[in-house]
Amino acid sequence: MPDYLVHRLGEVELQSGATLPDARLAYKTYGKLNAAGDNAVLLPTFYTGTHRRNEGFFGAGRALDPRRHFIISVNLFGNGVSSSPSNSPPPAAGADFPRITLRDNIRCQHRLLTERLGVERIALVAGWSMAGCQAFHWASQYPGMVEAILPFCASARTSKHNWVFLEGVKAALQADGAFNNGGYAEPPVAGLKAFARVYAGWAYSQTFYRDGLYRQLGFESVEALLSGWEQDHLHWDANDLLAKLWSWQNADISDNERYHGDLAAALKAIRARTIIIACSDDLYFPPQDNVPEAQNIPGGELRIYRSPWGHCVASPGVDARFAEFLDRAIEALLDR
Repeated sequence: MPDYLVHRLGEVELQSGATLPDARLAYKTYGKLNAAGDNAVLLPTFYTGTHRRNEGFFGAGRALDPRRHFIISVNLFGNGVSSSPSNSPPPAAGADFPRITLRDNIRCQHRLLTERLGVERIALVAGWSMAGCQAFHWASQYPGMVEAILPFCASARTSKHNWVFLEGVKAALQADGAFNNGGYAEPPVAGLKAFARVYAGWAYSQTFYRDGLYRQLGFESVEALLSGWEQDHLHWDANDLLAKLWSWQNADISDNERYHGDLAAALKAIRARTIIIACSDDLYFPPQDNVPEAQNIPGGELRIYRSPWGHCVASPGVDARFAEFLDRAIEALLDR
């Protein structure tokens, strides 16, 4: 039995003008919506994450606690649980899966919350990496519904440097002849391993490798870490990885008919209480990229967590001190 529920959306018209037939959003809830309807917390999922990984961000005694909050963990399109290349029938199967933006994801998540779960107000949207990018989208697309956001290790618009990094891992995967332009009969193993090896160089900082911090993860050498990353990525479908990657590369809260590419206007339209958390050594989303975001969001605050663990500092279970730092920010937003 699956440990999640599915909301069927029918045929969804996407931002591109294409359609996603029989769109399905997979989600799991924890706790109950209170009588006032003011305790809903939305946790979208991150790249290579599902609702299961999100469980590391809350629990009994944490700032987010199912005994007090109605926590909704919703899976990103393309992650293999919600509609994805790997689980969609023709005409959206495999390489024919349509390109889906984060705006498309948020519009469908809005339908889930309002049509299925009876949520009209969201106390907080929070998330790591691509999930944090979705938090920015939520606050700009539904400013009257979202009361607070906490994106961590994320951005409102994918930077050019971030785009180039993603282009590199994509090219490594597609260079495998077995990939066959997405029409592979068997998994493109060499491409998936190459994807993982390139990715690992960006996930942690230079200091992480120089100081041998990978030993704290149980790896005796850099090669052992790379092998571990290879094995982890062999569990992923290549087209799923690329579907989410496209959504990430094209993430931009202003790329829509409301803001017409004006990022500053999209940020200034955010009414939610906002704390952005950046890691000092994050190679994907460096703090410098978050400074103008915090400056343009009314009352926005940027908090920097200093760590050589880079982007992966926020991965559940990696750094207990970061979890405490995160919980303090959540408490500050929910207590205001």
